[in-house]
Amino acid sequence: MSFAGDLSVWHWSLTLTSVANATLFPNFAPVFVTLAGFAFFGERFSRTFLAGMALAITGAVVLMGASFQLGPQHLAGDALGLTTALFYAGYIVAVGRLRSRHGTAKIMAWSGLITCICLLPVTLASHESLIAPSLRGWLVLAALGLFSHALGQSLIAYALAHLPAAFSSVALLLQPAVAALLAWVLFAEALGPLQAAGAVIILAGIVLARRGSRR
Repeated sequence: MSFAGDLSVWHWSLTLTSVANATLFPNFAPVFVTLAGFAFFGERFSRTFLAGMALAITGAVVLMGASFQLGPQHLAGDALGLTTALFYAGYIVAVGRLRSRHGTAKIMAWSGLITCICLLPVTLASHESLIAPSLRGWLVLAALGLFSHALGQSLIAYALAHLPAAFSSVALLLQPAVAALLAWVLFAEALGPLQAAGAVIILAGIVLARRGSRR
């Protein structure tokens, strides 16, 4: 259910705030994963890890800084973006715990089924069509399902059997940096000094967080 909440709330936030804001706020998920580990599972985190996490999140803010907008007109959407971080943190924690007892394929199968069931009433309530209007639309959906979900989420679930959930959530902050790099390579979108600096800061934060993570 956490992944269904993540997807539905994040897409809702996109209608109420800027794309940059809706992308940035979910990147605060590592904070909630760390807090959940501390509060519910008695995990302790080194200062090195916490410094690395803070540095990586700072890098994400720097990366999005040129497009990030704050204002009362974005308040509701920004709050939904932060709620997305809570749902995604719950998903990471749950999958991390389940991986100690179950395989990746089993977790992804049940996660996908439950997510579909939960998202169906959300889709119907929002009056969205369940049918793609064109062949191109079906191809896009197929690519999203195959690469973003089946492959991407499966790799995350696999990694969570070998890495702490808190560090894994920090490592996922590499996503906006990779997205900016791919946009530069594939779509010739400008990659300015601020974005490049943000990507480097994210990478440095991930390395530092790894040094401070439990083995």
